[in-house]
Amino acid sequence: MSAMSKEETEALIAEVLEVYPEKAKKDREKHLAVNDQGVESSNKCITSNRKSLPGVMTIRGCAYAGSKGVVWGPIKDMIHISHGPVGCGQYSRAGRRNYYIGTTGVNTFVTMNFTSDFQEKDIVFGGDKKLDKMITEIDGLFPLNKGVTIQSECPIGLIGDDIEAVAKKKSKELDKTVVPVRCEGFRGVSQSLGHHIANDSVRDWVLGARDADNSFETTPYDVSIIGDYNIGGDAWSSRTLLEEMGLRVVAQWSGDGSLSEIELTPKVKLNLLHCYRSMNYISRHMEEKYGIPWVEYNFFGPTKIAESLRNIASHFDDKIKEGAERVIERYKSEYEAVIAKYRPRLEGKRVMLYVGGLRPRHVIGAYEDLGMEVVGTGYEFGHNDDYDRTIKEMGNATLLYDDVTGLEFEEFVKKIKPDLIGSGIKEKYIFQKMGIPFRQMHSWDYSGPYHGYDGFAIFARDMDMTLNNPCWSMLKAPWKQESTEAKAVAASA
Repeated sequence: MSAMSKEETEALIAEVLEVYPEKAKKDREKHLAVNDQGVESSNKCITSNRKSLPGVMTIRGCAYAGSKGVVWGPIKDMIHISHGPVGCGQYSRAGRRNYYIGTTGVNTFVTMNFTSDFQEKDIVFGGDKKLDKMITEIDGLFPLNKGVTIQSECPIGLIGDDIEAVAKKKSKELDKTVVPVRCEGFRGVSQSLGHHIANDSVRDWVLGARDADNSFETTPYDVSIIGDYNIGGDAWSSRTLLEEMGLRVVAQWSGDGSLSEIELTPKVKLNLLHCYRSMNYISRHMEEKYGIPWVEYNFFGPTKIAESLRNIASHFDDKIKEGAERVIERYKSEYEAVIAKYRPRLEGKRVMLYVGGLRPRHVIGAYEDLGMEVVGTGYEFGHNDDYDRTIKEMGNATLLYDDVTGLEFEEFVKKIKPDLIGSGIKEKYIFQKMGIPFRQMHSWDYSGPYHGYDGFAIFARDMDMTLNNPCWSMLKAPWKQESTEAKAVAASA
């Protein structure tokens, strides 16, 4: 349970909202809420997936970021063209630590930047011919690529480049998969629509390619990992547990994923969905078209890992159920040793989270396994079905915030005084300058993996290393230092 009462949390929200003009205040109060496990649906307490207020600092990304940066970008043996000015492609490359196996520039291309580098003349005359020529050159320079995606940036939608026609033409010429993705950044509310658009392009241009191919030998234990982006090796850590319990992982995407794996996914018996927000669309499609059930899983912390392994095993026979129990027992001494070492150092510490995707709810159990308490959480681009899942994970009266502004987040932190903040790179240096321990929870602050039992040991170490670092007591926010210096000058005068 939270240290704050419902009334105190409501008062905090009201206090923070006072700074806004009346119209902005009325809008923002819909996105801030006190958690209540008794509500039937989150839309009765919090609004989400709405456009951000102009002039108010938002931490969201765009539709291009959701498609190229999340869903398509980690597919390792395809080349992903950022069709438009150079900036978007450069900003989106090599930032998320999507680990992969292969030789970069030969048969894998994840960390490379391929851009059509739009100039003013391209805006005026169009970029179709340039894109056509570029795809031909790419295939000559990198012949081992398995296909190409065209990730359209904002100008493409504005000038009307026909990327679908180019894709069809080049696919026929090269006899390779070429996928046009209408993910112009201005589309939709946030990067969330980019996820959906990317899922639809997988459905329309890739997924059925091997439906009639019976050469692939299936087994009763075939599964796929969907929506794990292999940040710091997460998907590898998860895959180890699944294979140890007797399942065969036919496909994992996008992290360390390949085009062939996507094409084979319709042949599995169960889809295992890690990031619900980014990949539930394609999972639902495969359930409707191919009859493949899907199940969400959470491999953060031993409690949730055990729950997920048993839930996954329930879809199979006794062999897999016994395998799940065997895996849980095998790692018991390992995770108990981790808890014994770190829980005394972390017990009772309070955490505030603000991340994207699944992390605002999935990591709660891992913190609780270490005796820590999550006292506030929220999503950058969550929908109400994300909050439906979050309400039950959070204690009553804890703080929920959707698309939180920079002002709101800072003020909440000042009042609640958490021991640790887990958020993104845009917030990291603000709170570090305030002397508050911080972990970058989008890409694990250059650490990881955090999934699985091995990942839990790294997670616990990182939280302890961050929170109990003596440097925090030596830091003072620059604006507080200036205030102290000004008072000293005034006193001497």
